[in-house]
Amino acid sequence: MNYYFAPMDGITDYLYRKIVWKHFPYADKLYAPFIQPNEKPVIVPKEYNEICPENNKGIPMVPQILTCDALGFIRVVEILEDMGYEEINLNLGCPAKLIVSKGKGSGMLADLYSLDKFLHTIFNHPWNAKITVKTRLGLTDNADFADLIDVYRKYPIHELTIHPRYRSDFYSGTPRLNEFAKIFTASADNSSNLSTYNSMQNNATKICYNGDINSTADRDRIINSFSNISSIMCGRGALSNPALFRELKGGAAISKAEFISFHNDIYDVYKNTVAKERHFLHKLQEMWTYWNQYFNFDNELIKKLRGVSSLEEYTPVSNQLFDSI
Repeated sequence: MNYYFAPMDGITDYLYRKIVWKHFPYADKLYAPFIQPNEKPVIVPKEYNEICPENNKGIPMVPQILTCDALGFIRVVEILEDMGYEEINLNLGCPAKLIVSKGKGSGMLADLYSLDKFLHTIFNHPWNAKITVKTRLGLTDNADFADLIDVYRKYPIHELTIHPRYRSDFYSGTPRLNEFAKIFTASADNSSNLSTYNSMQNNATKICYNGDINSTADRDRIINSFSNISSIMCGRGALSNPALFRELKGGAAISKAEFISFHNDIYDVYKNTVAKERHFLHKLQEMWTYWNQYFNFDNELIKKLRGVSSLEEYTPVSNQLFDSI
C-alpha cells in the first residue's frame, strides 16, 4: 500500500513540505497545490517556486494542474517534463466556489461530454510522464458516478484518486462508499473493474482512495472493504497528525518532543519568510486548528490562541498548549 499526502492550497506549500519531510519523511508522494496554466508558455513565478526542483530536493513531490483548457494543460506538462517530473496530476476535485464557477476542478464534472473531449485531447498527446487524475463523484448528488467512470475508462490514466463525495458535499458528511464501490463493479462492457478493463488495453489504472483517513482504524476499514485499491491519500488527517504516515506504516505515534520540534521549525521558517506579522500569526493559527483535531486541546486555550494579535502574546499561549500534551 502506498500513502500520499494530498495538496492543501495555502497550507502545504514548499516550505511546509520541506519541514514535514525533515521531521516525518514517510509519505510515498507529496502532491503540490495546483498550478493554473495561463496563456503564456511559462509558469508564473509564485507557482514556479512551488514546483521548481531546487525547492523540492529529495522530496517525492508530484505537481498538480487545475485547468479546463486542454492546450494549457499540455503546455504546462511539457514544461514539467523538461524539469524532470515523471508524474503529473490533473485536479478534477477542487470544490471551491470560485474554481467551480470557472468550470475547473470539480466544475468539470458537470459536463461529461466536455470532460471527455478534454481527456481525449490530453491523452492523444505523446507523454513521457504518467498522467494521474484526482476526482470527486460528480458535481451534485443528482449525478451518476457510473457515467463518470465510463468516461475515465476510455483513457490510460495511470492512477485515479477518488474522493467519494460530490462537489455539493464539500467536506461534510461521511464519504459515500456505496458510490465509491461502483468503480469495482461490473458495467455494460462486462469488465469487472476499471483496472481489468484498462489492462486489456495495456493501460492498467490504479485506484487510490481519498477521504477521512485519520487513523490506522480508518485505513483498515477501507482496505478491508476495498482490497483492490493501490494507494491511500490523506489530507486533513495528515495536517492534524504530522506522524500519520509513520503510523500507517506501523510506526509510533507522534511524541510531545517531536511535535514541539516540528512546531518550532514551522515557526522559525515562516517567521523569516512571511513579511507581515499578522499573516504569520494567521498561518500559525490555521495550523493549530488542524493540530487541535488530533490533540484535542483545551477549548479555552484554543480560543485564547485564536485571539492573539502579536508574537509576544502567541508564545506564552503556545507554551501552555505544549504543556497540556
